[in-house]
This record gives sequence, structure tokens and C-alpha cells, in this order.
Amino acid sequence: QVQLVESGGGLVQAGGSLRLSCAASGTIYSINAMAWYRQAPGKQRELVATISRGGTTNYADSMKGRFTISRDNAKNTVYLQMNSLKPEDTAVYYCAAESRRGSFDYWGQGTQVTVSS
Repeated sequence: QVQLVESGGGLVQAGGSLRLSCAASGTIYSINAMAWYRQAPGKQRELVATISRGGTTNYADSMKGRFTISRDNAKNTVYLQMNSLKPEDTAVYYCAAESRRGSFDYWGQGTQVTVSS
């Protein structure tokens, strides 16, 4: 089993920045890619960014150029640096880990990000 714990959410003004962290524990060796998702009130959960074990990254189009995903394998931690935040970025942000089955089977509890206008 893998446990994921997010931190770093909060309230920020539009144009500001936040850095989210996701610490993984448990059977770390079983993790392939890591990802950040988000879910805004009344909307479906959407993919924000992914990062492979080797560091290859992918982003949703609306986040390209503003968000950066990174991972520190020595610390078993994934980060999401969010810059130029907009009110529409307000959501609960979730960390996810891809199991050997090839699906994101492990999820954190989420951290709230609120961007005020």
C-alpha cells in the first residue's frame, strides 16, 4: 500500500503563487508516475499534471506555463509549483500515484487552494 499526504494549500490572491507538496510512504517501489488532479465545486475532477519516474512531465493545456510539477525521489515527494494563480484555479488539489497496474490507484486526501480576485 501507498499513503499520500498533501500539504501547502491555502488562500492566495490572484496573481500569487503556492507550492503544494505530496509526501509518499509505504511501498514506494511500486509507484510509477505521480500526478496532481484538482476538483472545483460542482465540476468533475481534472488532471493538472503528471511526472514519470524518470522525470518526464505533462500538463493540462490551461496549466502550461503557470504550473510546474517536480519530484524528489530521495524524499519520496512530489511538488506542484503554481504561479500566476487565477480565481478559476480554486479547487481541492489531489496527489495521485500510479501503481504497477498502470492506473492511478493511490490518492491523497486533498488540499484546498482558494484564489481570491
